Amino acid sequence: MRLFKRAVSESDGLIISSPEYVRSIPGGLKNAIDWLVSGEQVIAKPIALVHASHRGDDMLKTLRTVLSTVSSGFNESLFFRLAVMNEAPEQILKILEIPSNRQVAERFLSDFASFSQEWLAEGANTKT
Repeated sequence: MRLFKRAVSESDGLIISSPEYVRSIPGGLKNAIDWLVSGEQVIAKPIALVHASHRGDDMLKTLRTVLSTVSSGFNESLFFRLAVMNEAPEQILKILEIPSNRQVAERFLSDFASFSQEWLAEGANTKT
């Protein structure tokens, strides 16, 4: 757990993806978030979601509630969904190579990088 907390602490931001389990967040992910919130690793960390299924909206709603509670840096508007559930890695790569899918994925990553840099810069400015 110490290594996990350190990795999160040293990151500039988090992109979280999760399967749905009984229409909610899997216990392992919720437990990991609970461990992080007991310290300062995630409190103001830039966070965004990606989702690899056409379903799971109940889980996403719950996860958004949890993340907006534990991190002031959670950006609900940054979201990338690509329905690739049950696809083999090779097929996922082919799907991501479709120009429109690649463009959306690259835009999401670029937007998240920009948001993270701005968020961290604002945080640094409030500390001085």
